[in-house]
Amino acid sequence: MPEICRFYGIIIFMNFLDHDPPHFHAWYGEYRVSVSIKDQVIRGEMPARALNLVFEWLSEHKEELLLNWQNSKNGKPLLKIDPLI
Repeated sequence: MPEICRFYGIIIFMNFLDHDPPHFHAWYGEYRVSVSIKDQVIRGEMPARALNLVFEWLSEHKEELLLNWQNSKNGKPLLKIDPLI
């Protein structure tokens, strides 16, 4: 799973040729979630504070995430996305 961003101990990944709907994976310690890009539905568990940071990051980078999703579906390289500051 290629890493596309890292901030505050959270690592964001996106798989190549993954199933729809468009989503990404976030890891925080032993916690793992999958987050849909368009409607922010999550699967998995993560502490609320970390999950709020993931949602804040998503809201700032939604278009870049969708572009990366298209790249992943087409076998193109994924672009790194800026972290939260």
